Amino acid sequence: MAKSGKAAPAAEGRAVVRKAKPAPTRTGLVRQARRIYRELAEVYPYAHPELDFENPYQLLIATVLSAQTTDLRVNQTTPALFARYPTPEDLAAASPEEVEELIRPTGFFRAKTKSIMGLSQALRDDFGGEVPGNLKDLVKLPGVGRKTAFVVLGNAFGVPGITVDTHFARLVRRWKWTEQTDPDRIEQEVGSLFPKKDWTMLSHYVIFHGRRICHARKPACGACPIAPLCPAYGEGETDPDKAEKLLKYEKGGMPGQRLKPPPDYPGRPAPPLGAA
Repeated sequence: MAKSGKAAPAAEGRAVVRKAKPAPTRTGLVRQARRIYRELAEVYPYAHPELDFENPYQLLIATVLSAQTTDLRVNQTTPALFARYPTPEDLAAASPEEVEELIRPTGFFRAKTKSIMGLSQALRDDFGGEVPGNLKDLVKLPGVGRKTAFVVLGNAFGVPGITVDTHFARLVRRWKWTEQTDPDRIEQEVGSLFPKKDWTMLSHYVIFHGRRICHARKPACGACPIAPLCPAYGEGETDPDKAEKLLKYEKGGMPGQRLKPPPDYPGRPAPPLGAA
């Protein structure tokens, strides 16, 4: 018989079985998701699209260019591009070689040149030089999928939409909001947890959190304001001091990704291309 105060050892050769936590009910999942949303809204009240733009055309082009690169690199590249080609008509009639040279820093510049010139030609020929404000027409444009379309709709036209980028997909799976890996299915399942009016800001909050705190390789769990709500707490660094050193952008005292951030952004603007 085991001594008092000590647990009896497991029988030799017998595995110790721990009961898995039961999956949350649908109601519990909705409550957890919306609570995280409210917490993130308090942490990032200034959340915004991190691409510099002045009109729907600029946002559309910048979003296409942001594939496989950072928003910072796009923001450092587009000032020269838009100064040279301020309208879809201008870009549609451009020399591909000149466009390639201007957007070279964003990577995959030949494919991206084909896309942005193609969509500019479509805007000129089919839409009178104006970016359409609906999903059906936007996804007809070369290089424009649902993710790009929802970025433009939500931030240039005020039409709610969920932007499933790599940060969003990673975090919503960590939080057990979905087990899907296909962006369209993630969009559907996560969207069903929230009122439609919240979709655009939900995207901003989650993406901001993924870039600043809940990183892919080393989440800063010990510095995370939603740690008590997170099913994945402990996947990253839990020591508060060590976690603090993992924070990025304004949370880590570093410049943000925009050269021209909104007035309420608490961090420092990013430097222009080529600046120290």
